[in-house]
Amino acid sequence: MKKTYSVEEYIEENTHFSEALSILRNIINTTELEETVKWNAPVYTLNNKNVIGLGAFKKHFGIWFFNGVFLEDKQNLLVNAQEEKTKALRQMRFESVKEIDKNIVLAYVKEAIENQKLGKEVKPDRSKKETIIPQELKAILASELKTSFESLSAYKQREYCEYISSAKREATKQTRLEKIKPMILQGVGLNDKYKNC
Repeated sequence: MKKTYSVEEYIEENTHFSEALSILRNIINTTELEETVKWNAPVYTLNNKNVIGLGAFKKHFGIWFFNGVFLEDKQNLLVNAQEEKTKALRQMRFESVKEIDKNIVLAYVKEAIENQKLGKEVKPDRSKKETIIPQELKAILASELKTSFESLSAYKQREYCEYISSAKREATKQTRLEKIKPMILQGVGLNDKYKNC
């Protein structure tokens, strides 16, 4: 994905929805929100807090409200992109310019600003998650491996535990155990090679 440096550039790159994105941008820019680019997309902030974002996808475009869960949604326009996963974020999706009602969009944006001023936001759950070590992993956590495993962060330990317990067949569990033994001894996490340094 090409890095986007400005909102204008983002709109130009999404030619299939450039007119619609410009309309939404103009509505948002009538408010006190500050326009920025984060995660290669337009984001609008209030006192450095994310309030709204713009997005264009293959078949739809829209506005996402970072704490949209607090919006009244009288028009029943908001969707939760991932039920059971997304706690605060809500999206207002459109498929064509004709669907944009400027007054309704502005009302939602103003309500989101008010909610931000009131401090309404969903705080991330920072509680410690319990690590349940599967029996197969417990069996191999002998002397040297046990020390290495215990020196890993709780997150890395959970990654390994979930990797083993998610295998359905016993043969798969054994193959996975053989794969992770040297990784645990090296003190690396299961997915470290995929993470940016």
